Amino acid sequence: MAERGTVGLRQVALLGAAIVGIVLGLAVGTSLLPPEVQGAVFRTPLVIVVLIVGTLLVLVRLVRRPPVA
Repeated sequence: MAERGTVGLRQVALLGAAIVGIVLGLAVGTSLLPPEVQGAVFRTPLVIVVLIVGTLLVLVRLVRRPPVA
């Protein structure tokens, strides 16, 4: 039976740094948008919808993952 590899501190740190980089990039990108579009992003539940959809996609991917043989 094959064992799943363990995740090390290096992989966790790299993933964390990548996520921080993505969030900072999105913040900079949002600040470059016209004020009307910024208002739509900040005054509507757009971010909540994006988070819910992203979470659902991750959960579906985990459920559909084939078993480790």
